[in-house]
Amino acid sequence: MGRSEQYRRLFSKHASVEKENERFMNEDDFLAAIVPDEDFKKIQREQYMLLYKVADRSNKGAVSFEDFVIFQNLLSKPDAEYEIAFRLFDVTGTGKITYDQFKNVLSSNMPSDAVPFDFDCDWLKLYIGKKDGQHELSYEEFSQLLKGLQGERLRQEFKHYDKSQSGYIQPEEFKRIILDIAQHKLSDQVIDHLPTLCNLYAGSGHRISFSNVVAFHNVIRNIDMVEAVIRRAVKDSPDNKITKADFLDHAAQASRYTSFTPMEADIIFHFAAVDGQDTRGRLSLEDFGKILDPRWRHPEPQVTVPVEAATRPTQKSGGFLWEVLENAYSFTLGSVAGAVGATAVYPIDLVKTRMQNQRSKVVGELLYKNSLDCFKKVIKNEGFVGLYRGLGPQLVGVAPEKAIKLTVNDFVRSKLTNKETGEIKFWQEMVAGGSAGASQVVFTNPLEIVKIRLQVQGEQAKNSNVPRRSAIWIVKNLGIVGLYKGASACLLRDVPFSAIYFPAYAHLKRNVFHEGPEHKLTISELLMAGAIAGMPAAYFTTPADVIKTRLQVEARKGQTAYTGIMDAASKIMKEEGFKAFFKGGPARIFRSSPQFGVTLTVYELLHQAFPLPGGHGAAAAAAAGATASPAPEAQQAYGPLRTRNALKMLLDLDYRFGVYRTPTKQ
Repeated sequence: MGRSEQYRRLFSKHASVEKENERFMNEDDFLAAIVPDEDFKKIQREQYMLLYKVADRSNKGAVSFEDFVIFQNLLSKPDAEYEIAFRLFDVTGTGKITYDQFKNVLSSNMPSDAVPFDFDCDWLKLYIGKKDGQHELSYEEFSQLLKGLQGERLRQEFKHYDKSQSGYIQPEEFKRIILDIAQHKLSDQVIDHLPTLCNLYAGSGHRISFSNVVAFHNVIRNIDMVEAVIRRAVKDSPDNKITKADFLDHAAQASRYTSFTPMEADIIFHFAAVDGQDTRGRLSLEDFGKILDPRWRHPEPQVTVPVEAATRPTQKSGGFLWEVLENAYSFTLGSVAGAVGATAVYPIDLVKTRMQNQRSKVVGELLYKNSLDCFKKVIKNEGFVGLYRGLGPQLVGVAPEKAIKLTVNDFVRSKLTNKETGEIKFWQEMVAGGSAGASQVVFTNPLEIVKIRLQVQGEQAKNSNVPRRSAIWIVKNLGIVGLYKGASACLLRDVPFSAIYFPAYAHLKRNVFHEGPEHKLTISELLMAGAIAGMPAAYFTTPADVIKTRLQVEARKGQTAYTGIMDAASKIMKEEGFKAFFKGGPARIFRSSPQFGVTLTVYELLHQAFPLPGGHGAAAAAAAGATASPAPEAQQAYGPLRTRNALKMLLDLDYRFGVYRTPTKQ
C-alpha cells in the first residue's frame, strides 16, 4: 500500500463533514487523525490546533483531502518544523515576514504570565532592522532568527529576574526560565530536580549564575551530540560506565571544533545522577537516558528494542560462532520460560485431558461430573502429586515447542512483510502463525502422547489392575510410528491455534495496549495480551484437541476404538453428541491462556535479569513480540512523531506557545 493510499484511508476514516458530495475534516477529525491521545498529556490540544491552521490553507474551517495530502507532504520534509513556523508567522501568505507580523504572532501566542519579550532589543534589530524599516525576512532568514530566538529569550528572562544585576538568580527562577523554553524536552525527573543545580558549586550561596543557565541551555541544545559522545564512551568502557573525564576525552575525539566546557560536563553528570545511586561518579547509558523526555525521537520508522537491549553494549564481533551463542542463549531462556509457564498451569492441563478422555454414559463410564469434580477426585485418590503426573515429558517438550514456534512465526512473517511499506496483511499473519503451529508438531506429538498416557494412568489404576508404566516404557512400547499416532489431529489443532493466537497477540499489543516506539509494554500488559490472545485460540480448537486426545489414549476394554480423525469425529458425534467436542474447553482456556501469558512474561524478565553480554536483543524482541516486522501502523509510527516534531521550533519559543489567545476586539 503506497503512501497516497495510506493518506486516503486515514482521511476517510476520520473525515465526518460532507458538503456537496465531498468529505472534509473538521478540527476534531484532523486532530484524531494526526495526534495520538497520549500526546495531549504534555502538549495541549490548542497547540496542535496550530497545525490545523496550517492545513486549512483557505481558512474555510475545514480540511479537504487535497489539503490533508499537502499537509502530510509538508511534514515529511526534513525542515518541516521551520516551514510550519514560517507559515504561521506569514499570515498574509506573501512569503515574507515583517516586523509587525513577527511581533503580533509571537505576542498573541505567548501565555499571559510569560516574561514580556523586548521587541525593541538590539538583537532583533540586527535581523529585522528598525521598527519602521522596510526589511522583510525570507524563509531562510526567518529560520536563522528562530534558531537564535530561544537564546535571546533566555538572556532577557535572566535579566528580568536579576533586577539587582548581581549575575545570580534564585533556583525557582532558574526553573521557570528552563520550563519556558525546554519543558517539552526534559524528563519529569529532571524537571523536578532543576532547582538542585544550585548545589552543584559551593560558594554560590544557593543561587544560580548566568553561566550555569547558559551551560544548561547549551547541553539541551546540543543533546544529540551529547548522546553520541556518551554512547561512544560507554561502548569503549570495560564496565559500560564512564566518568566526566571519559566524557570530555571522547568529546574531544568526536569532533574537530565542537567541545563541551567543564561546566557543561558537570551539569550533564549532575542531572544524570540526580537520584544519587552512584556516588563514585561513574554512570551508565541508562543513567544518562533519564535526562530527556523519551517521547522525542527521530521522525523515521525505527525497530522497537526493549529498554534492556538498548542499554547493552553494542555487539563488537559477528560470525557463525556468535550466532550459535546467541541462538543458544535465546533457546535456553525460552526453555526456562516455557517450563515455568507449563508448570504453572499443568494441573489444569491434567484435568482437561481427563475430561476430554471421559466417555459418556452411553459407554458406561462417567467418573467426573465436571472439571472441579475431576480436580477434587484427583487429589483425593492420587494426592497432590497426581496433579503433576506426566509433567516430565511436558517440560522436555516445551523447549523445542516454544523455540521453534516463535522462530518459524518470526521467519515467515519477515518473508511475507512488504519490505517497502512494512505492511503485512491479516491473512499473511495467519499463514505465519499456522506455519509455526505445523512446525512444532514434529517435536511435540511424541511428547504429548506420552504425557497424555501418563495423565490418565492414575484413573486407570484406581479402576482396574493395570500397572503403572513409566515414560520410557511407553516410548519403547509405542515405537517411532506409535509416537506419531494422532499427529494429523495434532496438526488440526496446532495450525489453527497458532494462526489465531499470533495475529491476535500482535494486534492486542499494538491496538489495545498501544505498543510502539514511545510505549514499551509493562509486565502486566504483556501478561494480559498473551492471556487474552490465548482464549479464542484455545476454545475454537477444542474439538481438534478432543479428537487428538481420543486417538492418542489407548482404548480400554469396552471403550470405542478409533481408526482416524473422521472415524473419531463421527463416532463421538453419534455416541456422545455435539457437546462432547467441547469437553474440557473451559479447562483448555484456563490452561492455554495463562500459560502463554506467563511464558512470554517470564521470558522478558529473564532477558532483563540475565542479559547476554554483547547481545543486541533481537531475539528477545522477536520472541516477546511474536513478530519480526511491526505492522503498518507500527512502521508508520513516525506519522505521530513527525506531527509532534513539527511543533519543536514553536515549543522552543515557549512550551505553552499557542495556548494563549488575545481577546477578540468588538
